[in-house]
Amino acid sequence: MKKEKTYILGTDAEELHRLGIQHQVWAEEAQRGWRQAKFHAGQTLLDLGSGPGFCSKELAYIAGQEGRVIAVDMSEAYIEHLKQITSLYQLNIEPVLANFDEMVLQDSSIDGMYCRWALAWLTNPKEILKKVYKALKPGGKMVIHEYYDWSTHQTEPKMPALATGITAALKSFKESPGEIDIGRELPKILEDMGMKVISLRLMPKLATVNNVIWQWPKTFYKSYFPRLEQMGYLSKEEVSEALQDLITLENTKGATLCCPMMIEVIAQK
Repeated sequence: MKKEKTYILGTDAEELHRLGIQHQVWAEEAQRGWRQAKFHAGQTLLDLGSGPGFCSKELAYIAGQEGRVIAVDMSEAYIEHLKQITSLYQLNIEPVLANFDEMVLQDSSIDGMYCRWALAWLTNPKEILKKVYKALKPGGKMVIHEYYDWSTHQTEPKMPALATGITAALKSFKESPGEIDIGRELPKILEDMGMKVISLRLMPKLATVNNVIWQWPKTFYKSYFPRLEQMGYLSKEEVSEALQDLITLENTKGATLCCPMMIEVIAQK
């Protein structure tokens, strides 16, 4: 297999930790979507863009001993991590190291698909979704969680240096392959390929200093702002000032942080 491009957010230990916090914030939303789609024991479920497998593990418990989860990701480090999790917990997970273009799925072989924050980084999300569509059995469902409007990411009170960092992050996403706000396009994409959209749900998250949601953007800033310096979007001084603004915000009474707006799209074949 050809060597893949690295994730824009990285795949190191710091990013693995950030993804764990991220999953804690969004696990409830994922589980709600799976219940809405009626994922159940005995099914074959695809975790598209599984990363290190936080959702794959939970989906495997849903699928049970008679079902299985196919977890596809392009990161060798994450797939190796998932293999360890699969062995440790004796789960029916098939970790697959592949990019989505090379991914091989048998026609009418899966009952459901879950995808979170994977389509936003693709240049050809329609083609990949068509591949999954062919692999779905009649009546099979897709549950997709993607950004609807990343620009809703802001703080109250506004912190100028932190706002500069957030703006630079969005600029880097917009100038990367794919569409960061792919979520707003999904209903039309799915309907055009013949699927029936059965549920649309916006998922806002408002963070306060003492709730776990706050840790999601906080760990993102600490991980990604230094990468923005390396990529030329921020200076070293701007990174330092942005992170100092974060400390000030955390010590500001009544401070809130509005996370980027997400959307859940559930569609049926």
